[in-house]
Amino acid sequence: MPELVRHHDGTLFRDLNHNGTMEPYEDPRLPVEDRVTDLLARTTLEEKAGLLCHGRMLAGDRGPYRSGAELIGERHINHFAMMQVPSPGEMARWNNHVQDLAAATRLGIPVTLSSDPRHGVVSNPATAHTGGGFSPGPEPIGLAATDDPDLVEEFARAVAGELRAVGIRLALHPMADLATEPRWARISGTFGEDPDRAGRMLAAYVRGMQGDSLASGVACMTKHFPGHGPQADGEDSHFARGKWQAFSGNNLEQHLKPFEAALGAGTAQMMTCYSIPGGSGLPEVGASFSREAITGLLRERLGFDGVVCSDFNVLTGLDIPGLGELPPRNWGVEHLSLTEQLLKLLDAGVDQLGGETRSALLIDAVRDGSVTEDRIDASARRVLRDKFRLGLFEDPYVDPGAAEALVGSPATRELGRRAQRRSLVRLTPRRGALNRIPASPAVYVENVDPAVAARYGRVVDRPEEADLAVVRLQAPYEQRESPLERHFHSGSLEFPPEEIRRLEALCATVPTAVDVFLDRPAVLTGLSSAAALLTGSFGAYDDLVLDVVFGRRDAEGVLPFDLPSSMAEVESSFGDVPFSMPNPLFRCGRRAGG
Repeated sequence: MPELVRHHDGTLFRDLNHNGTMEPYEDPRLPVEDRVTDLLARTTLEEKAGLLCHGRMLAGDRGPYRSGAELIGERHINHFAMMQVPSPGEMARWNNHVQDLAAATRLGIPVTLSSDPRHGVVSNPATAHTGGGFSPGPEPIGLAATDDPDLVEEFARAVAGELRAVGIRLALHPMADLATEPRWARISGTFGEDPDRAGRMLAAYVRGMQGDSLASGVACMTKHFPGHGPQADGEDSHFARGKWQAFSGNNLEQHLKPFEAALGAGTAQMMTCYSIPGGSGLPEVGASFSREAITGLLRERLGFDGVVCSDFNVLTGLDIPGLGELPPRNWGVEHLSLTEQLLKLLDAGVDQLGGETRSALLIDAVRDGSVTEDRIDASARRVLRDKFRLGLFEDPYVDPGAAEALVGSPATRELGRRAQRRSLVRLTPRRGALNRIPASPAVYVENVDPAVAARYGRVVDRPEEADLAVVRLQAPYEQRESPLERHFHSGSLEFPPEEIRRLEALCATVPTAVDVFLDRPAVLTGLSSAAALLTGSFGAYDDLVLDVVFGRRDAEGVLPFDLPSSMAEVESSFGDVPFSMPNPLFRCGRRAGG
């Protein structure tokens, strides 16, 4: 029998003619674990350290997130979160370029490209993106408002198809955090306040994204374990003022339920939470540094053996061009040295360092005896396993022409519109003149595209000239000073008094339909009685809202969180306990003005 040789991708070769020419031998596939063991045995410490870094990248080798010969070829890093993404064809060509760089390395380990959400309407350089030609649906909170797991799974499958077409094979989402603190800036990325509904929607989303196998889907990195929702005073943990959570109701268990649902659906990976879980019973350090959270809860209690990635830049700061620099989000361990923080991450059970490209930190820790190479191997094994499961060793390349045809196609855009339509929530019944709209009405609009409104009636400049008015509003928030923090809507949920008086006067002048983009649970007291129709949206085109206003369709969505009646009620409630406001204006689950 000729000698068999096994290539790192699992293919068997043999010298059939005994002349030194190796040819493929029969079954080219071995079990994934065997392939991982084989490759890991031939991987150097430097290459393993590169596997444990998950950097950032801008297509085209631009800005501070460089991706060329140094990071891939010299530091052996092969995981990158895409920041700005160009057109589908350009992005596909960029994927192929970085895969060529990876193929030229000693072992040819392919690159895994990842991304924050790109299929909603919220644009935040640190958490979510728009553009790139992708087909927008509602925000995830709007997917929850559809209350339709089948639709969520269908939309997630389409999202995965578009991401996969351009080379993105790992989604840095979904968020399993509960929307229990109404002031938190990231509620639009959650699946709501109800742990059971959130679990159902998350499971459907993961199934849709990952498909029947990762080889045909996009891996999910569910976040932010063990639950990011109960931020003290709603402040976000990207910033020092938001480093603490407030589990004042001692309610960590309900925050674990959506994560359990995602695990049950087979989520491939998990990302940890920045903030310190005050009052939860866990140590008062960020979850990335907490052995009790990662090894105790996630690994041992919940049985998860996939990749755990720290939320990005817990060890190093982040420079976002044009917006400024963030310090490390090393909350609770700021007093430790950089090496001590790294060791605490590894001891906690973190496999990958989110946002980190300094692989030398890991190499030095092994060489000075601070950590064993076996510990590095344990994480490298999990990381390699997912590369094999994704089929990247077989073919990491994509077709730019196919990407241009698929991404943003009429079919996927219509699916996104259908999800947006199904997410709209009617909060009050239609009143008065809105039930008797003339055949060719005069319409006054605010924050609505006049060209779209003109398809429904004659657009006028003054409310006094109108038969009805349609106003679209952003949920209120307090403007923060720093350029980056302005992207995080925080603070009071009440409209300024002068704005309420203006809107009430408008409603008294002409029957007015008011739609509010509920990226956070706004206080709508006053508007609910003054408006002829009050709706909530979570990312929806103007014409979809106008269809509801003009009675062509009803709003079918369910409210995915309680809407408070006042800020006093928000401030007196438990930020970690669902439905702890005793007298909300509208209850979670409200459907069609019921």
